[in-house]
Amino acid sequence: MGSSSSLSTRLLALALSVSLLFTSSSGHGHSWDPYTDKAKMIHHDGPMLTGNVKLALMWYGDCGKDIKNTMRNFIKSLELPGKDHLQPQVTRWWEVVESYQAMMPGAKPGKSPKIKVEVVKQLTNKSYKHGKVLTLQAHISILIEELTKGDTNVLPVIVAARDVSIQGLCNGKCADHLLTEDPKPRPYIIVGNPETECPEECGWPFVPAKPGSKGPVLKPPSGNMAADAMVIAFASALADAVTNPMENGIYHENSATPMGPAAVCKGIFGPG
Repeated sequence: MGSSSSLSTRLLALALSVSLLFTSSSGHGHSWDPYTDKAKMIHHDGPMLTGNVKLALMWYGDCGKDIKNTMRNFIKSLELPGKDHLQPQVTRWWEVVESYQAMMPGAKPGKSPKIKVEVVKQLTNKSYKHGKVLTLQAHISILIEELTKGDTNVLPVIVAARDVSIQGLCNGKCADHLLTEDPKPRPYIIVGNPETECPEECGWPFVPAKPGSKGPVLKPPSGNMAADAMVIAFASALADAVTNPMENGIYHENSATPMGPAAVCKGIFGPG
């Protein structure tokens, strides 16, 4: 995988990409302008995910080692401070997510407790058992059941290979946090692959954006455009899932659709 300093450098570059472009994958299609409009995050009496957030990952299709390793390394980096001279730190902007705990009832003054994110289960489905076009109604709940076996203590994450389409992605979002439509709804995350589906929409900043978009084109830190773009999309969805898991937690409602911190704090991901 390479030396520890090489990994730190790649994580540094990815942290910079995410911190500068945290919502490039989730903020399209809204009238809300985070640069000119005033952001105010509001607690709507629902829960946050706190303490240990356990992820169950499903790699649907042939996702490849680059995507798997890049996503897993990113998740580890949420609580793994880099060397002091490397800035920005991945952990620094994750602390912003943790800071929203101060809005919860009974929160103690001072620095918010750590929210530890770890992968506790992985499942690879290279057989495309449910086809290459996944819909929320017909497939996602089934995949979640296959992945979790009914364990409600994990947060399911469905990651798509390059030749898999997931309903609702590429049309303004490249990853999303949603609730199942079961009698007992549960949160989950879906992550699309931009390599062939929508590189201009979801591959930026590692490929030129579609006409009308602004911003530099960056070199993928891992060398794999899809892997690094998927991490940015996943990071946004994870932040929203943690702060607003049941869609009644912490979000901003100055727009037609309630928006979490990853969508509101565009380009800065700072306190709202």
